[in-house]
Amino acid sequence: MASSNNGVSENGKGLIVSFGEMLIDFVPTVSGVSLAEAPGFLKAPGGAPANVAIAVTRLGGKAAFVGKLGDDEFGHMLAGILRDNGVSTRGINFDQGARTALAFVTLKADGEREFMFYRNPSADMLLRPDELNLELIKSAKVFHYGSISLIVEPCRSAHMKAMEAAKDAGALLSYDPNLRLPLWPSEDEAREQILSIWDKADVIKVSDVELVFLTKNDKIDDASAMSLWHPNLKLLLVTLGENGCRYYTKNFHGSVDAFHVKAVDTTGAGDSFVGALLTKIVDDQSIIEDEARLKEVLTFANACGAITTTKKGAIPALPTETEVLSLVRGA
Repeated sequence: MASSNNGVSENGKGLIVSFGEMLIDFVPTVSGVSLAEAPGFLKAPGGAPANVAIAVTRLGGKAAFVGKLGDDEFGHMLAGILRDNGVSTRGINFDQGARTALAFVTLKADGEREFMFYRNPSADMLLRPDELNLELIKSAKVFHYGSISLIVEPCRSAHMKAMEAAKDAGALLSYDPNLRLPLWPSEDEAREQILSIWDKADVIKVSDVELVFLTKNDKIDDASAMSLWHPNLKLLLVTLGENGCRYYTKNFHGSVDAFHVKAVDTTGAGDSFVGALLTKIVDDQSIIEDEARLKEVLTFANACGAITTTKKGAIPALPTETEVLSLVRGA
């Protein structure tokens, strides 16, 4: 699909560019066991920024993914999954020397997720600033990213360059830190680096767990959330799992209830929420300043997140607009 100016394609949808990692999660064939006890694993494509891109296209939006994969079977499989889901892969590079990242993920009997990552280094960590498709990045109306790409060089420098290029071209910057502590050298380093680019973002989404981590405060309340506010921020969102979400803007704040469903696997619910929000605001950012419309969009985003928890794996569970509307209308 050819795009015209400002990342708007001929069908009038603005381009959402998602930057960062895509990897394969290996999920046990049996639930509620530790990784060591798992009898076998199923491969599930993942990586938060890639999940967001696919969440966007499932809902009828326009998305591209920028990142690096291994020039291996898994890397080409992941690029194929993006293409099959209508995500542009013009921003993908393949590394001949490093493998596509793998993660082994299990939900233990106590409900806690256990992660074991294989990235030493993986291809996504080796994306260089000179490999970026700047033309694609500059055509974004929304540029979305996480914090995993900040952990090591050269990917960190590529992240900074891409973010600046998007901002200079007028894109709305969307940030979901997506904290994965096992990947960071220390908690302090994670906190410091996540906050190092905090004041660049226009829209930030954190989970309740991330709010506690970043503020070093166990209280999940308005004061705690507002301690993360910065003057250039347009919208701060705190997702609360089955308790819905809270929203904060310059002029108002409030909360939106969740939809109650039978959750099977929470993987990708936050990415689905973000994808839904971005799809709804990409062509009309004034929604952020209109509380009634914003609440409507967040209700839709909450429904997306809820549906995503009803199936195993992130990408297979991401809903279409029809599925979301039937949940919203049936509530």
